[in-house]
Amino acid sequence: MATTILEPRHYQFASRMLKMKSSAVREILKIAERPDIISFAGGLPAPELFPVDVIARAHAEVFAQEGAAALQYSTTEGWRPLREWIAARMNFRGIQTVADRVLITSGSQQGIDLVGKVFLEPGDSVVVENPSYLSALQCFSGYEASLIGIDSDNEGMCIDQVEQAIERARPKLIYVVADFQNPKGTSLSSERRAQLIELSRLFQVPILEDDPYGDLRYRGERPLTLAAMDRHGLVIYISTFSKTLSPGMRIGWVVASDEIIHALIIAKQPADLHTSTIEQRAAVRAVAGFDFDGHIAGLCQVYGDRCDTMLDALERYFPAETRWTHPEGGLFLWIELPETIRGEDLLEDSLREHVAFVPGGPFFVDEGHDNFIRLNFSNRPSEIIEEGVKRIGAVLKRRLA
Repeated sequence: MATTILEPRHYQFASRMLKMKSSAVREILKIAERPDIISFAGGLPAPELFPVDVIARAHAEVFAQEGAAALQYSTTEGWRPLREWIAARMNFRGIQTVADRVLITSGSQQGIDLVGKVFLEPGDSVVVENPSYLSALQCFSGYEASLIGIDSDNEGMCIDQVEQAIERARPKLIYVVADFQNPKGTSLSSERRAQLIELSRLFQVPILEDDPYGDLRYRGERPLTLAAMDRHGLVIYISTFSKTLSPGMRIGWVVASDEIIHALIIAKQPADLHTSTIEQRAAVRAVAGFDFDGHIAGLCQVYGDRCDTMLDALERYFPAETRWTHPEGGLFLWIELPETIRGEDLLEDSLREHVAFVPGGPFFVDEGHDNFIRLNFSNRPSEIIEEGVKRIGAVLKRRLA
């Protein structure tokens, strides 16, 4: 039988696809998955620290005791016992809420996407820290928004620039990762949080607070979240189990005002109907079946040690012309290279030495920031971290020479 050869087609994709770029992180992960590569590329939790037995037991209990219900369709809002558990935990963190103002999402990434869907129209502006979380930038660009990048330092985004941007562009949203920002690992200071909340109130601009890393603090005092400081229903708070329990479960949540939650529910219905019924029920049993906060404390101990190992290795092996952040938590370090060194070129050389990381350029909303790289320290043991940093440092010194 003859094989039919199809003619090339010219598909008419939506114009928004012109603004959507492939994630540099996801593309590099395809290479970094090779067993011979020391990878600092992804924001991956350490798999050896997953509470596998706890999660396996939780799933077994779900199937044994709630099997039929767990395999059935569910409500878009999410399973109520899970929403009640999250509401109680949020209140403990100072975020005043109830279960009816909690929406369960398929990872916190879906929460970002749903907020973009209900708030953004083509041409609307979104204020973001520059650099910022790459997948959030992808999401907002997908809704054809205009991104306004705000410079940042070791205390987070510069609030005076936020005020100027609001007065100039009247943005629909302010997006911020206030604790251990991705990619820099820096946090918004308490003073700047208060200033940002006041700007939001004054100009009635909602803040999308993305908080995947807040529990992973290794040193210093934990400040109030923006959501805990909000008294006007203007902060939309997003978090997840991905960095504490398991990213594979894909359980995140949004906490917001009644009106916003209602809009997000409507937006989620055609997206996926609801988040996995099985995983929601298993998540409740998992967090109730062991010392969840003790588990988080254990993560902080290990990740804090790995962060210190990477910082020490950078001091020993990187040239004096480089600078880096000193995060108090999270998963990342951000490195500024000499201006003559492009992160992409350094990656190309480092891959020859079997080490991977993410160049910093794609995290910016504008061009011309090529001399940065992001390193993840959570996914490799200390001895591997030291060896990987040593290899990158040697490559960097050769390039400088």
